[in-house]
Amino acid sequence: MRKHFNQLMIISLLAFNSLQCQSQSNKKMDFETYDPVSTLVVPKHIVTKAKYPFIDVHNHQWEGPGQDIKKLVTEMDSLNLQVMVNLSGRGYRNSSGRNGDFDLQDQDYMTRYMASVAKVDARRVLFFTNISFVGFGEAGWAGKTVKGLESDVKAGARGLKIYKDLGMEFKDEKGKIIAVDDPRLDPVWDKCGELKIPVLIHSADPKAFWFPEDEHNERWLEIATHPDRQRSNTNPAPWDSIIEQQHRMFKKHPNTTFIAAHFGWLGGDLATLGKLLDEMPNVNVEFGAIISDLGRQPRAAAAFFDKYQDRILFGKDSWVPSEYQTYFRVLETEDEYFPYHKKYHAFWPMYGMGLPDNILKKIYYKNALRIIPGIDKTMFPD
Repeated sequence: MRKHFNQLMIISLLAFNSLQCQSQSNKKMDFETYDPVSTLVVPKHIVTKAKYPFIDVHNHQWEGPGQDIKKLVTEMDSLNLQVMVNLSGRGYRNSSGRNGDFDLQDQDYMTRYMASVAKVDARRVLFFTNISFVGFGEAGWAGKTVKGLESDVKAGARGLKIYKDLGMEFKDEKGKIIAVDDPRLDPVWDKCGELKIPVLIHSADPKAFWFPEDEHNERWLEIATHPDRQRSNTNPAPWDSIIEQQHRMFKKHPNTTFIAAHFGWLGGDLATLGKLLDEMPNVNVEFGAIISDLGRQPRAAAAFFDKYQDRILFGKDSWVPSEYQTYFRVLETEDEYFPYHKKYHAFWPMYGMGLPDNILKKIYYKNALRIIPGIDKTMFPD
């Protein structure tokens, strides 16, 4: 009897252990939760402050004229950020609630904002203006817009920022989406060339936003957590079509200086971007929100920065001071396999380019000093 009892106990324990192992093997973990700590031991150089004072040509400040500028400047100082360009000079608001019908803030929004900065130090935060597309296609829109642009530059605006809604959301008087290369916009681009101010323009979005939301899409997590960012060939148009509109516009206006935001969304295809820069000497690029593409191809990126060192500007986009560390580390160090700061942008590790000082200086401030008018050069080393 005891013998049979012992045998049953042994069988029961084996079965329990088998079920337990099976339960553990069937345990699942979602992609967002999985966050392994690397066991790789490599040199680590955390860079919290840029090696040289720098100019961020792609930033957005939304608090308006009442913003605490002293606090902002203190945060900038902690990064060695000498000059910030607020691209949202005139703000941005939905004027009627209709899709694609966005207008600017009140007429003196930007001048009041600049005045609040001037109370601290007018040199530290500069402004690009924006134009309204409400009424586009109606008689007088171009003349009114050009006149407003002249007025803003006279008031202190250093350039023009065009949001991605052009080519994707903004509509004309017939309800049709306005193409980036719509000829009715020619007077605006020509006026910027005449005024000698740059146009920083964001067209389209990462190409992967147009891909299916499936296991093959490397931006799947971003689309899953931000479903409004997913696009398609009919929402609003194919990615290639929007990008080609932008390139046609660049070529049509060789006397106007353009800055393609986010590397023109070609940070993952540097060979194509290089060919475009060769074809269009009036075009420059900034790397806001695409440092994750550069950080995963450090050798190719370093070669690109060497070849096009006079055409690249520092840009960040969103104002999160702690995230600048990733940018500094990719640009300045030769560190390997370190994490990006935002998993839904990039779940892959970063590698540093280790750019030499002469190129760093151009990226951090010299190129911007040449392209953007009115920056105080005495704030920067030779």
